[in-house]
Amino acid sequence: MLLTIDIGNSNITFGLYNGDKELQHHWRIKTDHGRLADEYGIIMLGLMRHEGLRFRQIRGVIIASVVPPLTQVFTKMVERFMEQSPLVVGAGVKTGVPIRYDSPRDVGADRICDAVAAFKMYGGPACVVDFGTATTFNAISAKGEYLGGAIAPGLGIASEALFSRTSKLPQVDLARPPRAIGTNTVHAMQSGLIFGYVGIVESMVARFKAELEGEVRVVGTGGLVRTIAKETNVIEFVNPWLTLEGLRLIWEMNQG
Repeated sequence: MLLTIDIGNSNITFGLYNGDKELQHHWRIKTDHGRLADEYGIIMLGLMRHEGLRFRQIRGVIIASVVPPLTQVFTKMVERFMEQSPLVVGAGVKTGVPIRYDSPRDVGADRICDAVAAFKMYGGPACVVDFGTATTFNAISAKGEYLGGAIAPGLGIASEALFSRTSKLPQVDLARPPRAIGTNTVHAMQSGLIFGYVGIVESMVARFKAELEGEVRVVGTGGLVRTIAKETNVIEFVNPWLTLEGLRLIWEMNQG
């Protein structure tokens, strides 16, 4: 089995692929910068045991990370608990995606994985919207090139900012309110967050389509993708585990 690990600022996602290249199991846990390799190993062990799985069944591990300190933590975890060295997406790793960014090293590994998977699964040109800690918009050309994108604060960040920077606004669930015009503070905040971000997505996708040539496929991914995707028709394909699919594809490119 192949273990894919996507280390983000807010969440860490794991995916296990079987020999038929199917995502058999997936998990999402909160990112904790203070945890040690042994602690993450015990968490991973518990998740796998719950599904009747063991570390010895894992034949390969690939990691994408935007949190450099945790990259080392997870490398140590894999080496100790799984007795192998993981492939870490970065310089020198084949991705099949030419990067047209001014500074290619500045592009997050998760954004590259999204581009690889989106182009392989849906073709190009494409716009990938990833709803994570940040909401990122990524442009892929008809030839499969990563052209660049846009980065906005994520829904979670926006919600926390409202709560922490104001005296009277409470913390709210990121859930759809009954209507756009909120008649209480909670619904008013939810309207601004959910429907406001729908507006951001629709506007940015329209701008990306205007700058890309051809029929642009729009792909949504990330932990909060379904919350926004069901409120708009601009997101054609919803794939919460797109980054894990990209990791699997990159793993395959680097074998042999």
